Amino acid sequence: MYNEQEHPRKAFGWAARDSSGVLSPFSFSRRETGEKDVTFKVLYCGICHSDLHMVKNEWGFSTYPLVPGHEIVGEVTEVGSNVQKFKVGDKVGVGCIVGACRSCDSCTDHLENYCPKQILTYSAKYYDGTTTYGGYSDIMVADEHFVLRIPDNLPLDCAAPLLCAGITTYSPLRYFGLDKPGMHVGVVGLGGLGHVAVKFAKAMGVKVTVISTSPNKKEEAVKHLGADSFLVSRDQDKMQAAIGTMDGIIDTVSAQHPLLPLIGLLKSHGKLVMVGAPEKPLELPVFPLLMGRKMVAGSGIGGMKETQEMIDFAAKHNITADIEVIPIDYLNTAMERLAKADVRYRFVIDIGNTLKASS
Repeated sequence: MYNEQEHPRKAFGWAARDSSGVLSPFSFSRRETGEKDVTFKVLYCGICHSDLHMVKNEWGFSTYPLVPGHEIVGEVTEVGSNVQKFKVGDKVGVGCIVGACRSCDSCTDHLENYCPKQILTYSAKYYDGTTTYGGYSDIMVADEHFVLRIPDNLPLDCAAPLLCAGITTYSPLRYFGLDKPGMHVGVVGLGGLGHVAVKFAKAMGVKVTVISTSPNKKEEAVKHLGADSFLVSRDQDKMQAAIGTMDGIIDTVSAQHPLLPLIGLLKSHGKLVMVGAPEKPLELPVFPLLMGRKMVAGSGIGGMKETQEMIDFAAKHNITADIEVIPIDYLNTAMERLAKADVRYRFVIDIGNTLKASS
């Protein structure tokens, strides 16, 4: 049985020690490179909204000390003897999961993200009984099955958020058939998830309407991100005029919000797909669903095969996240700003240049 204590590899990162959410420097150990493992130097790591939930234990399953980060990119420094797909020097990434059973129906269908035994990239138990630590750290070790290749034409810093925000929006567009040219898709919320949802949908040839509570995001949505139209959800007249016009809606909002107006925007047989994760249950009115055979569904990240497909699609269509690169010392301030949605649209930590310098 593998024992990390017998094979320590020194690692350094930033961790939360408790639910106060404050992060500070933290030394720990990673396992040595196993025969199927890829070890890489972390260069950048995106800050996902779920990192904020996790450091504060808002979902109730955080374990401390907690090193967050599941939008991790870098350069391979070592590969195990049985690794087939990667070599030293390759640009790679790790997203939200680092393990799965590999034998259940979901895994057989390349949907490791729905495996009941999936292992999250941080704050979970790995096969050897150790706690997983995420990408706010200098090195990463992962089984090659859960490592992604980053094409050369994708800048690493802008590609990092695709490993969570990208796949979280790409997957439902594909699975629910909202990727056909000429379709009309709404995107609720213009944050880390929403802004890449707009980019993917447009690249698929879909007509996109951004739905937001903030009128001041209109110019950004239409001129910068390329949305076809913009709908202020508090404008009753405009919402009324848009009733029954959308084939589907990707709802990225993780705060409390009413679903009834969104269901109204759908055509018959339309799909409202939830990808944000509000802490409290939302109210779901059933009658409007019956009247148009409408669907409310959920979707969470994607399997490894589809995540690689998403990255390759992004590289082909020059899709990247809009980011603000920060040094590691700025991390706690960034978390405070993220809680207030004060970022366009994703913070990315420059691990490679600033982690050692600040420690």
